[in-house]
Amino acid sequence: MISRHRLAPGLVVLALACSRTGESDRTEAAGEPAQGSSSTDVMFSLAQVQHGGVRWAPALQASVRGMTSAEALPGQLVPDEDHTARLGAPAGGRVLSVSVSPGERVEAGRVLVTLASPGAAMAQSDLAKAAAVVSSRRAQAAYARAARERANRLLLLKAIPRQEVEKAVADDELARSELTQAEAEQARAQATAAALGAIGHAAGELAIRAPSAGVVLERLAVPGAVVEPGTPLVVITDTRTLWLTLDAPEGLAGALRVGAAVRFVVPAFPFDTVMVRVTAVAAGLDPATRTLAARATVPNPAGRLKPAMLATVFPPAPATARNAPQAIVLPDSAVQLVDGVPTVFFAMPDDKGGAHLMARRVELGARAGNQVVVLRGVAAGDLVVVAGAFAVKAELKKAASPKMEM
Repeated sequence: MISRHRLAPGLVVLALACSRTGESDRTEAAGEPAQGSSSTDVMFSLAQVQHGGVRWAPALQASVRGMTSAEALPGQLVPDEDHTARLGAPAGGRVLSVSVSPGERVEAGRVLVTLASPGAAMAQSDLAKAAAVVSSRRAQAAYARAARERANRLLLLKAIPRQEVEKAVADDELARSELTQAEAEQARAQATAAALGAIGHAAGELAIRAPSAGVVLERLAVPGAVVEPGTPLVVITDTRTLWLTLDAPEGLAGALRVGAAVRFVVPAFPFDTVMVRVTAVAAGLDPATRTLAARATVPNPAGRLKPAMLATVFPPAPATARNAPQAIVLPDSAVQLVDGVPTVFFAMPDDKGGAHLMARRVELGARAGNQVVVLRGVAAGDLVVVAGAFAVKAELKKAASPKMEM
C-alpha cells in the first residue's frame, strides 16, 4: 500500500516539463537499483499514446523541506474583490429582462438587466421638466439680452430715458441668473436619471450596465421578479487576476508574511505548480480555529484558473526546516499499485511518436497533496509516465510475463 507519510507545507513541488521526446537509459535509482525491483515492457504506438492520454516527463530532483506530519494546506481561488462589481437594483421595480448568463464575457457598458421602475419614470419626468424649463429660460434670456442692447442704442439717440435702460439691464441680469439656475437643476436631474440608468430607455424603464469588462460570475436577477433598491442582480469579475485564500496553522504564523512565496496546484492542472507571493495576512489568529488567514494575488491572463477552484497550497517552511536534502518527487498520477506494490512506468520514445514503456517497482516516501517522494527506483532524468499510467498498466496486464505479474 502506498505510504501515507506527509510532507511539510514547505515542500517544493517537482516541476515536470511534459514532453514526448528524449531518451533515458538509466535504470538505477539514485545510482542503485531498487531492491527487489523487476520490470516488464510493452510498445505503444502513436495512436495508443494519444488514445490513452499518455504523457511522460523527465524526473527532476527537488528540495524536500521540513519532513514532518504537517499537511499541505487546503486553499481556494476566489474572485479578486478589487476587480469585482456586485451590481444591485438602483431603484425598486420589476425585472423586465436579463441579457447575460453565468460565465459569459461582457464588455464595459453592456446592458445586463432592464427594470420597470416608478423611480425611473419619476427621474425621466423630472429630467424632461428640467429640460423644458431650461428651454424657456434660454428664450427669456435671449429676449432680455436683445432688449438691453436695443435700450442702449436708443439711449445713445436720446430716444428713451436712462431709467428704461437701467430696467433693461436688470431684466437681462435676472434672466441670465434664472437660466443658470435652470441649467443647474437640469444637470442634477440628468445625474439622477443617469445614476438610475434611465436615460435613453422607454418611459419607466432603467438599465443596469457593466461598469467594466469582465466575466459574469453570478446572475441573481430573474425576469418578472420584484426587487427593492439594493437587491443584488449580477456579479461581474475580471478573471485576469484571482485571489488564493488559505488558513494556516499557528505554527506557520511566523513564516507566513506579506511577500512570502507560496506554491499551489489545482486538480484541473495537477502537473502545473504555480508560485505566488502573499499579499495580505490577517492581523491575528481566528480564536476558534487557531489559524491565520492569508491571501495571495494570482495572475491569470489566460483565464485557465476559475473562481471557486480548490487548491493544495504549500506555504513557506518554518525557519527550522530550511535546509533539507534533495529528492525525487512525482505526481500521484505517475504511481500505480501492481499487486499492492507502488509501480511507475518509464518511457523510451521512438521517432514515430510511440514509445517503449517499462514498469519498475519503486519505494515511496512522504506525501504532500497530490505529490509523493520516491526514495528508490527513479533517478533524475528518467522519463516517467505522468499521465495515462492506468492505460499503460492495463496494456501491460494483457502482456504479462514471468518478469512481473500485473
